[in-house]
Amino acid sequence: MDSKINFKDLLKIAVTELQNLTTVSNPDFRLEQAEFDKEKKEWEIVVSYLVDNPVKLLGTSSLAGLNTQRVFKRLKINSQKEVMGFYIFEN
Repeated sequence: MDSKINFKDLLKIAVTELQNLTTVSNPDFRLEQAEFDKEKKEWEIVVSYLVDNPVKLLGTSSLAGLNTQRVFKRLKINSQKEVMGFYIFEN
């Protein structure tokens, strides 16, 4: 692991970048995966968080309680703690 960045740092960086993509009051950000590329000296991480479920707008009673859905995003972060890329992640 790069001694300049730990897992907690990676999650903080991701939250700063992603927090404006959700309107959920408690988006429950989670670091799901992290891998350091020694050659490129960058982290590739996967973070998940909650967003409003667009299906809830239909008002279907069978969907009661499903107000949010978890989405996953992949980010690349360099050793200077800069986000180098932001990608769609399908799990």
